[in-house]
Amino acid sequence: MKVIDQNKSHLKSENSLLSVDNIRKDFPILDRMINGHKLVYLDNAATTQKPQTVIDAITSYYAGFNANVHRGLHTLAEEATSAMEKTRDKTAAFIGGVKREEIVFTRNATESINLVVSSWGKKNIKQGDRIVITQMEHHANLVPWIMLAKETGAELEYIPIDQNGYLNLSNINNIITPKTKIVALTHMSNVLGTINPVAEIISLAHKNNALVLIDGAQSVPHMPVDVKTLDADFYVFSAHKMLGPTGVGVLYAREEILNEMEPVIFGGEMINEVRFDFADWAELPMKFEAGTPNIADLVAFAPALDYLNKIGMDKIRQHEIEITTYGLEELRKLDFIKIFGPDNVLDRGGVISFVDDKIHSHDLSQYLDSKGVAVRAGHHCAQPLVKLLGVTSTSRASFYIYNTNDEVDQLVEALKAARRYFVNG
Repeated sequence: MKVIDQNKSHLKSENSLLSVDNIRKDFPILDRMINGHKLVYLDNAATTQKPQTVIDAITSYYAGFNANVHRGLHTLAEEATSAMEKTRDKTAAFIGGVKREEIVFTRNATESINLVVSSWGKKNIKQGDRIVITQMEHHANLVPWIMLAKETGAELEYIPIDQNGYLNLSNINNIITPKTKIVALTHMSNVLGTINPVAEIISLAHKNNALVLIDGAQSVPHMPVDVKTLDADFYVFSAHKMLGPTGVGVLYAREEILNEMEPVIFGGEMINEVRFDFADWAELPMKFEAGTPNIADLVAFAPALDYLNKIGMDKIRQHEIEITTYGLEELRKLDFIKIFGPDNVLDRGGVISFVDDKIHSHDLSQYLDSKGVAVRAGHHCAQPLVKLLGVTSTSRASFYIYNTNDEVDQLVEALKAARRYFVNG
C-alpha cells in the first residue's frame, strides 16, 4: 500500500506555537497571482484551501490502491477499505471520542441534515408537534425543516436574534416546550460569526424530551468540539471547510437513535440480506451508506484531520480570535463600513460580514478581486437572516490558519481603493 507521509509538512512539533509563515508553505494555492496580485484568500467560511498532504493523498489512492471498499478480498480492496475506515476512526476521535458506529459519511453537511429530516423526522414528527430552529440558520438547516413542517402539519418556531447578533433567549421557555420534538440550530453563524450557547439549549431541550441537531459546519473547523460533552443528539459538518476535500460530509448521531432510524437510500453495501420479496439492513453505520462512497476524498480527509490535530484546535481558535480582533479593529476605522454580529470577539468566530454604505456587495467583491482579495458576497445561503439585518446582501471576510494581519491590511486598503473608485473618483 502506498502511504502518504503525513509528517511531510512545514509544521513544527505540536508543542510549538502556531507559525502561520510555516503553515502557508504547505498550501500551494497561496502562491497564486490573481490579477497581478498575490492571492489573499478570505473566503474560508465557504471552503478552505488544502495542504499538500491532502492533495497528495488523493493522488496516492488513485495511483497506489484504487479499488472499491468493503467488497473485495484482494489486496487493493483491503487497503482501500482500511484507509477509508481509518478516516472514520479519526473523525470519531476528532469530535470527542465517539463510537465509530456513530459516524455516518455523507456528501456534505446539507445531506447529513436531510438524512435526519427524511429518516428520523418523517417517522417522529406529527401534526401539532413543534420544530424549533433559529433566525440565523443557513438554508441547509432551514429549508428541510420548512418542508417537513409543511408535510406533517408540525409547527415551526424560531428563536429570534437581537440587534447585536445574539440569540434572544428571553422567551426560550415558551419556545422550547413539551410540544417540541426537535431543536435544530447552528453552532456558529456563517453570517454573523456568533457562537451560540448550544450546551444550554441542548440541556433545556432534553428537559422537554426533545432531541437536538447542531449544524457544526462553521464550528468543528475552528474550535475544539466535544459532542459528548455537549450532549448533542445529532451533529453535522463538512470536510471541505476544514482542509479536507469536497464531497465528504459527516453525520454524528447517538447509536440508539441511529438504530431506530430507517435508511433513505437503498442499494448495495447497506444490506444484510436480500431476497426477491425481502430486505433488511446492515449494521451501523453501513445501513446509511448505500453504494460506492467517495473513497478518494474520504481517504484524503484523514491527513486533513492529522494536520489540524498537529496544530491543535485550541491554537487554531486562539489564532482566529487574534486575527478577528485585528480585523474588527481595522474595519471599524472605516466610517463607511457597517459590521454585523457581536462586538465581543470571544463570542464570534473568524467571520466578519459587512456592507459599504455606497457600494453594492457584488460590485465591492469584484473590485476586491481585482486587487487579489477573495471575499464572499451575497446572502450567504441565509436569505431570511440577511433580510432581518436590513440589507439584501453583505460582503464577508472569513479567516483560517494561514491568514495574517498583513492580509487584513490588504483587505482594508482594497476597501479604501474601492471607495475612491466608485464614490470619490
